[in-house]
Amino acid sequence: MVFQDQHLLVVNKPAGLLAVPGRGEDKKDCLSTRVQTEFPNALIVHRLDMATSGLLIFARGIAMQRTLSGLFERRDIEKQYVALVTGKLTAMTGEINLPLGADWEHRPRQRVDFERGKSAQTHFQVLSYDERHDTSRVALTPITGRTHQLRVHLLAIGHPILGDGLYGGREAECLHLHAAALRFNHPQTGEVLNLQCAPSF
Repeated sequence: MVFQDQHLLVVNKPAGLLAVPGRGEDKKDCLSTRVQTEFPNALIVHRLDMATSGLLIFARGIAMQRTLSGLFERRDIEKQYVALVTGKLTAMTGEINLPLGADWEHRPRQRVDFERGKSAQTHFQVLSYDERHDTSRVALTPITGRTHQLRVHLLAIGHPILGDGLYGGREAECLHLHAAALRFNHPQTGEVLNLQCAPSF
């Protein structure tokens, strides 16, 4: 637990755990079910891919869920991710602006689609470069929230995330993508919440 009060919870989801139940008996175990065993009124507000680790917000009650969902829709919640990617980026900072859509022949993959894709923007900042392993640690701020946006955008510029088997990443023990920071005004108290959780990689 990273933060808790009577209105909301912020939890660090481990990689490999579903955020919500999937289809089938083998996909019932998930973060929301685990959280609800201790906090029965906890309702998930947003999601992370199963393979992605990091910060997830739960509302305590339906009214707070609606309020927090509104903050996400209006982009009043700042999110930052950290990823470990292959290679050395040519620019230290920049923005990836490539439209994304479903790759219907290779579901659940997404792809850059200039004809029918929805606009998608990701800001990046290189934090460090490891010459020995030829990997870059990158901070990512998604301006939009498309499915697999960060993973597809990094692949598109030639730097797939380590451990991302779906998008050509170098083999690793897990997907090296972590939701590391959330910043927003607490809807009830007005306090600025600046919540951080370092990645395990």
